[in-house]
Amino acid sequence: MDWIFYCWKCKNSTEMVDKVMRSDTCPHCGADMHSCKNCQYYDPNCHNECKEHVAFYVPDKEKFNFCGMFKAHEGPHEAGEDIELAKARLDALFSK
Repeated sequence: MDWIFYCWKCKNSTEMVDKVMRSDTCPHCGADMHSCKNCQYYDPNCHNECKEHVAFYVPDKEKFNFCGMFKAHEGPHEAGEDIELAKARLDALFSK
């Protein structure tokens, strides 16, 4: 069964034939597909940035991992706020 995978990093789509494997990378940008940021349970507002209760901490959410809870995010990812812009706003808020 074919389905469409959307990369968290470049937002491009890729037609997939099977599930996302740990060694799969995005053909457009080279980002790891089996990563927290491509998982439907990823949530930066949750403990360990995951909606599931995982037994181990994954320090790099952008790199492939061995999490057994991984389930590919369905549909396009929402455009997130630029990290540098957010940091600049925080610095401006707390500067004298």
